[in-house]
Parts: sequence; C-alpha cells; structure tokens
Amino acid sequence: MRSGGNGSGGKGGAGKAGSGKGGAGSRAARPPARPGKRPSHDARRQAKAAGRGRPETAPAVGKPAPRRPAAAAPTRAEVKAVTAEVLSTGVQQLVVTPDENEMRIDRFLEARFPQLSFSHIQRIVRKGELRVNGKRADSKDRLEAGQTVRIPPLKLEQQDERPRSAKADADTIGFLRSITLYEDDDVMVLNKPAGLAVQGGSGTTRHVDGLLEALTGKDGQKPRLVHRLDKDTSGCLVIAKSRFAAATLAKTFRSRSARKVYWALVAGVPRVRQGRISTYLAREEAYDGDQRMAVAKHGDDGAMHAVTYYAVVETAAQKLAWLSLKPVTGRTHQLRAHAAHIGHPIVGDPKYFNIQNWELPGGIQNKLHLLARRIVLPHPRGKGTIDVSAPLPPHMRQSWNLLGFEDERYDPIVDAPDE
Repeated sequence: MRSGGNGSGGKGGAGKAGSGKGGAGSRAARPPARPGKRPSHDARRQAKAAGRGRPETAPAVGKPAPRRPAAAAPTRAEVKAVTAEVLSTGVQQLVVTPDENEMRIDRFLEARFPQLSFSHIQRIVRKGELRVNGKRADSKDRLEAGQTVRIPPLKLEQQDERPRSAKADADTIGFLRSITLYEDDDVMVLNKPAGLAVQGGSGTTRHVDGLLEALTGKDGQKPRLVHRLDKDTSGCLVIAKSRFAAATLAKTFRSRSARKVYWALVAGVPRVRQGRISTYLAREEAYDGDQRMAVAKHGDDGAMHAVTYYAVVETAAQKLAWLSLKPVTGRTHQLRAHAAHIGHPIVGDPKYFNIQNWELPGGIQNKLHLLARRIVLPHPRGKGTIDVSAPLPPHMRQSWNLLGFEDERYDPIVDAPDE
C-alpha cells in the first residue's frame, strides 16, 4: 500500500489536500465511493494471487489507515480457480518477484499454476514455448527477481475438484510419519521406499510430492522437494518445510555442500578397491523408446561432467561386491551409469545392467540394489549439521544377510574427497 505522501504526488494529487496555503479546508472533501465500485476483498485477494492485483488507493493525509485483519493465504483450490482462466486467455507475461528469486522454473510454474502437472510443465519447456526475458528456458534454470517469464496459452482439461478426504489425509500423514528419519521446524528427511516415485509423470499417480499435500499448513504452504531420488532407489530424501528452508537447501545442493553416501550391490569385484570415476554423461534414446544416460565426450550435445568416488566395502566370492559410493556431482542416473561404465553394474538395474548371460544368485531379488544411505548437510538456519542415515530396505537386507555382509562395519568411503 502506498503511503499518504507529503505532496510529492504532483498537482491535484491526494497529498495536496493537507498542505499549502489553503490547508485541509482549501478543497471540498470527496464524496464517499458509491457501493459496488470497488471489487470485494475476496476478489482482490484472488486476483492478486494470480499476479493481477491492483494497488490500493492511498488514505487521506492526517487520517490513519484503518487496520485490517491479516487475510489468510489463498488455498490451492482458490488459486486453481483464478488461474485456470488466465492460462487459457492467451500469452501471459509474469514478472518474477523477490520472493521467487533463484527459484527453479518448474517450481515457479508449479507455485503459480497448481493445475499444471509435472509432465505438462516439462512438455511446454521441451517444446520451447517457455521464455525468460525472450530466451528459451530449461526447466532447471534458476530465475532472478525482475525477469519476465512468458507463458503460452494452455488448454487444460476441466477436472472436478474433489474434496479432500480427512481419512485419506490422516492415512497419508501416518505413512509419512512412519518413514520419517529426522524432522524439525524446517527440515524433514524421509526414508523413501523403493518403488515410490518422488514426482508425478505419465501414468504415475502416487508419489512423494503428491503425498506431501496432506501436510499443507493453514497458510497454504506445503513441504517442498529439494532434490530427487530415482523411483527404485530407496533411502534419504530431504524435504523443506518452508520456502526459506527450500531456497537455502537448494543453494546447499547446488554448491555441493551436501555430502551423500550410497550403498550398492554390484556384479563382480572392481580390481581397484578405491577409485574415482570421471566422465561426461548425456541423455540417449534407447531402442525401446526409453531414455537413459550414456557416457559422452566433452562438447557433445547435452553432455555434463559427472564425478563419483567409490570404495569396495566387502565382497562375496569375487562374484558380488558391496560398494559405497560418493557422488560429487548430481547428474541423472549418475551412479547407475558409472557403475555400468566400470564394468560392475548394480544388481537389479533394468536400465544399465549390461552383462550378458549373468545369473542372479539364488535368494537375491531382482530389484535395484541401491540405497541413499547417508546425507550430511548444514542446517538451513545455521543450527549445526544434519547427519542422517537410512537402514537397508527389505530386499537389500535379505541380500546382506544371505551374503554375510555386516552393515555396521567401517565404510572406507568416508576417506574419499568431497570434490
């Protein structure tokens, strides 16, 4: 809201009513606004949520502005109702606010337009329909306050807003609590089960991001993802419980200040017991139409540098090895692609296991044997260090017991560099 001013608003402005020779009585008071001329409080609040809020008029000089009760943040359903029409009316030009500074584009769109699914957002970005300051954007790009984001016209299927079920929410909250390894006012660390996707996509209706809706607070804020795990990878998944924590933790992961340790069961035993894997990785289209990461050359289209340290913890008859892995970079499928690259793919990996005529030992399940074992990162509010470890998932626990591996033994990866 603008202040009443001291006459700086120019001749005839509201600021002149109480200044100058004539004083407050030099001009006739304006008649009160007629009913119906100003939109209701709810309408203005919804318009503001859609980025179309109008500035409020300034109060008369000498009269304190009336105190109004703080308006509750619009619910997700209200934002959807307002923005549904906005999306279909034509090209939209949205200005990034200071509160959205350094937010990823996909998260920006998800916050502004809740009815856009993750796959829908990725599709419009992939087609080049999304522009930032006139330039083609990638979903992982970070925004800066003041930038203009161009949103193309979008035709969305009308979906009935189904009321949330109190019982379903209670069940979801109970499930999330049962897999929580650590929690405070800012951060949660979940023990994500293998088989549960982190985000939605084509044909994926149950995922962590959707489950977090049940934890939405009265202010409309829900916990946010700050990094990802593959669907079939289990273990430590960090969740931010506030926008401040999300922004701070995003910087932590981006600056590689978070230390991550993974455990894997791989085929064969690496000749070098501790080593460093450094390659470039790029997406490639597989023969079945699926996408996977492949080792590429520097300068290849989409190639990104990827570095992983590994250490052999224990072996089983030179046929299997328990590897501890420390990724320095965080590329898609990095550990799975790197393990296959050195000739020791992860057991149960449907995308990267590339040894022909290899037989799975009896008693070991054909599931991805990869665990996000440990996460160490500074607390977003400077309250020391968060250090959390996840237990072996059931299928890996079965394999460890069968092979006689003891998960309490010393992990040599702790001696590996962090960069």
